[in-house]
Amino acid sequence: MKQTKGSSPVRFREGAAVYLRPIELEDAELYHASLYHSAIRELTGTQKIYSKEQIRQYLEGKMQDSSSLLLLIALRDTDEVIGDIALQDIDLLNRSANLRIALFGDEVLGKGYGSEAITLLLDYGFGILQLHRIELNVFDFNPRAQHVYEKLGFRKEGVQRDALFYNHKYHDSITMSILEEEYRAIYCAK
Repeated sequence: MKQTKGSSPVRFREGAAVYLRPIELEDAELYHASLYHSAIRELTGTQKIYSKEQIRQYLEGKMQDSSSLLLLIALRDTDEVIGDIALQDIDLLNRSANLRIALFGDEVLGKGYGSEAITLLLDYGFGILQLHRIELNVFDFNPRAQHVYEKLGFRKEGVQRDALFYNHKYHDSITMSILEEEYRAIYCAK
C-alpha cells in the first residue's frame, strides 16, 4: 500500500529494511482496506465489520490515548506501508504493555519485516518507556508466528483455552512475553 502524502513520512524508529511511523487520519482508508484481507482477519481474530468512518474515529481515539502507541510499518526504500504494530495497555506503574502486529498481505510474509518491526518496538518499549514486561497473544492456528516470537526472545506463559470462536470452531490463545533482562541479554549484549 503506497504512501499517499506529498511530504516525506516521519520515521519514528528505523531499521535496515523497515521503519515505524505514526499513523495519521489520512491513513484511515489504507487502514480500513487492510481489515478486509481474509488472512489478516483470521490471523488477528478480527470478527467485526467496520466502516471507514468507524476506522477514522478509532484512529482519532488512538491518537489521543496515552496508554497505546499505534504505528504503521513501512518499507525503508519505497515508503510502502506493509503493516501496523502497536503497544497497547501501556501500564507505566507496573511497567508492562501488550504488543500487537499485523502485516498486510502474503507477499510481505517470511521476509523478516515483522521481526524487524517487533525488534524496533521492543527497543523503544524497554529502552525509552522503561517497560519491564511486554506480552502478546497468538492463536493456536498460527505456529509460524509462535516460532518467530520465540526466535525474538518471547517465552510461552500460558494458554487461554477456546478464547476465540472463528470459522466455525474455537481456538486457543497463547500468551507469550519477554522481560527487560531477557531482551537486554539478547539485543544489548551485541
